[in-house]
Amino acid sequence: MLRRLGFVFLSLWLSVSAWAAPVIIPSPPQLAAEGYLLIDAATGDALVEFNAEQRLPPASLTKIMTSYVAAKELERGSISHDDEVLVSVKAWRMEGSRMFIQEGTRVRLEDILRGMIIQSGNDASVALAEHIAGSEDAFADIMNQYAAQLGMENTNYMNATGLPDDNHYTTAADVAKLTVAMINEHPTHYKMYSEKTFTYADIRQPNRNRLLMRDSSVDGVKTGHTEAAGYCLVASAVRDDMRLVSVVMGAASEEARASESQKLLTYGFRYFETARLYEGDETLKQVRVWGGRHQSVQVGIEEDLVLTIPRGGREELKAEISLGTEVHAPLAKGDVLGQLKVQLPEGEPMMIPVVALNGVQESGFFASLWDSIALFFLKLFGGDPLSI
Repeated sequence: MLRRLGFVFLSLWLSVSAWAAPVIIPSPPQLAAEGYLLIDAATGDALVEFNAEQRLPPASLTKIMTSYVAAKELERGSISHDDEVLVSVKAWRMEGSRMFIQEGTRVRLEDILRGMIIQSGNDASVALAEHIAGSEDAFADIMNQYAAQLGMENTNYMNATGLPDDNHYTTAADVAKLTVAMINEHPTHYKMYSEKTFTYADIRQPNRNRLLMRDSSVDGVKTGHTEAAGYCLVASAVRDDMRLVSVVMGAASEEARASESQKLLTYGFRYFETARLYEGDETLKQVRVWGGRHQSVQVGIEEDLVLTIPRGGREELKAEISLGTEVHAPLAKGDVLGQLKVQLPEGEPMMIPVVALNGVQESGFFASLWDSIALFFLKLFGGDPLSI
């Protein structure tokens, strides 16, 4: 059990002791779009947002979820890239963007995926939905269940394509959540989103995401357009050790959705950075344990500590651990022993629990008695009960 008689502060300085000059960041860009959002994918922090929680028609951004469901089914082993997908009349007759699959034919599932992701084929989306769930309506139910799991509280899917329906909607914030989940959970599947062209039935079609051709750091994600939704684009890019995800919904043209998305990415990379401070289960300190079979315990935090900060702002960060004045066995892995305080350039500090990274069993009677006597004299002469 941890006994607290005040606190001992163990500095883990991330910076010089004097504060550096504040980092100057301009106002974020204002875009010509119905709603938009820029986030750091590692932290989920919003760097720029406007109407990010407003429900809007997603058009073919819907296909990110259609693809996500497919990735989950592939992971489960219920489908395979080598499956032969039977093309129904409904799939063949789909309007809008198509990969040009023919009724009654069988198409390899991996081709269907590329036809949906790269060519944005509505025919491919319906064929995939029917192959997985038997019907598009049943597939939409699966989509909504995954949306609920991901916390997409303002999203409802009625189909696998994004074709207009009054009850088919999402938000920029929900699309960003879905995109980050896709990237993190299914990185191999996500690589398809970076492919610039796909040829099927001797018809070569380019990826509609123009940023793939303009910016080498961009590796996805998806475009969308209907009259109701306007022009939409989800983009993601990686520079150095930072991944950004931008969502633009309701732009005026293909060029506008690309240029407005580029504004967001440029702003984010220029003025912010992802600071990876400590890893989960990383030993930050080793401290003395009294009355235990082992004389020390490693302490740290349970999860990675990653922050989004102004670029160049690392000099303004400092951190310190506060622990009780002494630590006693028994200890279990995960027992909270104190706090890690991270002082940010602005606002309140972050407080993260510091835990035991390993367990320590209680020692026998005589060893425990000897430790009690040693601890008494140590404190009597002003020693540090936490020092090894």
